Amino acid sequence: DNGGDKRLDEYSPWENEKYGGGEGDSYLEFIAETLKPFVDLNFRTLTDAKNTGLIGSSLGGLISHYGALKHPDIFGKIGVFSPAFWFSNSSFDFAKSHSNLKASKLFFLVGDEEGEDVIPDMEKMIEIMTQNGFQTKNQILKIIPGGKHNEQLWLTNFKEAIAWLFENNK
Repeated sequence: DNGGDKRLDEYSPWENEKYGGGEGDSYLEFIAETLKPFVDLNFRTLTDAKNTGLIGSSLGGLISHYGALKHPDIFGKIGVFSPAFWFSNSSFDFAKSHSNLKASKLFFLVGDEEGEDVIPDMEKMIEIMTQNGFQTKNQILKIIPGGKHNEQLWLTNFKEAIAWLFENNK
């Protein structure tokens, strides 16, 4: 959770001229190289990508999606809720060269009342990923009628996302 003044910086690997950003790689490396190894060492976990996920909403959805593309060997189950793809067109460029994910699963969630560009951006991202090797059987796009950009949308769909992401994981 990051609601502080560094939120925009830490949750985006790319800079936005108006809002900042660009420190997302440091955030993601902390999770991959410090936090996850600590959890795996101190708790009974299944450590492979098949059993490791990231889920985030808004800018958290953006950095979770980036984590899937950058580290598919670490993070194999990704919840991309209301992602802030608008923050940088670089997210689309990055996806073009990093979407050939063979074992990753992504659950995309958006409400149809989040703003005029959110659904088209999500559909554009999915199309780019599919055209560049990401299998349709490993993705879901769920558009919620009346859904707004808020915790209620994400909470009410979390259980379904987790169940689908980790089904058949025995």
